Amino acid sequence: MPKVFVTGLGFITSIGNDRATVSRSLRELNHGMQLYPPFQKPEVPVKVAAPIRDFNVESADPEDWTFPSAYRIRRDVLRSLSPNSLFAYCAMQQAIKDAALNDGDISNEETGLYAASGGSPHLLARLVNQMHAQGVMRCPPLGIVASIAGTVQFNLVAHFKIRGASTGFSSACASSSHAMGFAYDEIVLGRQSRMFVIGAEDGNVETILPFAGMRALSANVDPATASRPFDVARDGFVGTGGAAVLVLESEDEVRRRGVTPYCEVAGWGQASDGHNVAISHPEGTGLRIAMERALRSCGLRVQDIDYVNAHATSTPIGDLSEVKALKAVLGPEAARVAVSSTKALTGHGLSLAGAMESGFCALALREGFIPGSAHITQLDPACAGMNIPRTTETASCRVMLNNSSGFGGANVCVVLRRA
Repeated sequence: MPKVFVTGLGFITSIGNDRATVSRSLRELNHGMQLYPPFQKPEVPVKVAAPIRDFNVESADPEDWTFPSAYRIRRDVLRSLSPNSLFAYCAMQQAIKDAALNDGDISNEETGLYAASGGSPHLLARLVNQMHAQGVMRCPPLGIVASIAGTVQFNLVAHFKIRGASTGFSSACASSSHAMGFAYDEIVLGRQSRMFVIGAEDGNVETILPFAGMRALSANVDPATASRPFDVARDGFVGTGGAAVLVLESEDEVRRRGVTPYCEVAGWGQASDGHNVAISHPEGTGLRIAMERALRSCGLRVQDIDYVNAHATSTPIGDLSEVKALKAVLGPEAARVAVSSTKALTGHGLSLAGAMESGFCALALREGFIPGSAHITQLDPACAGMNIPRTTETASCRVMLNNSSGFGGANVCVVLRRA
């Protein structure tokens, strides 16, 4: 099988807006939670979120938005952006620079882009309300492309002049892991030489707060403990947004350009629970099969795994389901293989999560560490016999898995291997 490598990363996240800051946060367990000002109202049942710093995107007019001066974005480009596509635009610029790509590398028939986001409920609600209140013809001409679910790939493909394969993925919290897996397939099958993989979410009131109606968000008012996967007292996830971009390239392209990759994408697997529209299978059946298929796809054994970046969002049901899947797959190796959830630091980025956490694994493989699972005060007894490090460890890992699960019981496992 042809090899596929990660050669560039870009991050706009609650724990940092560049690779170096993200790496430091993962090592030092610096979290991005805060008492989120829009939630500090009596009628709002949750108080904590993990917002993006240094960006102000609250205005209805994108020309009023503020963002770091390092990014130069033309006014005509801003008019079609949502908050999440702005985050993705900035992370894309980082990834291009990190991978040392030139304009010819980016805009050609051999370079494609797969993205995932839930669109911008924030902008869509404004657009629909404006249409009803003022009439159809008073709506902004680019309102649709700035707000519906495909806004990230619409904008990035157009503005970066992508000419290869492009599409969006919608499997809720598994979306950008699906994008990663299918982008890998495009390269392995020889259809493309390079793929950008993007996950992005607004991370604001309209994106996060509806999950309170599902009783999925943490009611904990302490930012330091609100997100605590695998803890016996976990009570829900903390919402976040931002963007992550990964550059995937074929072995031939890596050799031609003479670049040093972060890691190899060795393979992936997926499976569905067939159980419930919103709740994971209680035995973790779909995720177990996804992990088994991922390992089989690249000819690896359980004994080869060093670390698993768990999907674990800090919900009572979801974390337990994943623990059962992990124990079923790892067997006796569960006491050795390190497992952590970086959502204890970042919060849960919904469709962004898979790409962001694959990026974390790529960093960890190249820089030689295993991220700790923060904020655990009392480990859930269901995790007994597992190796869940509480602090970040220095380690030269060879193989890491990244798990993602979404609504409808969609499960994806991506295998990353040291280059």
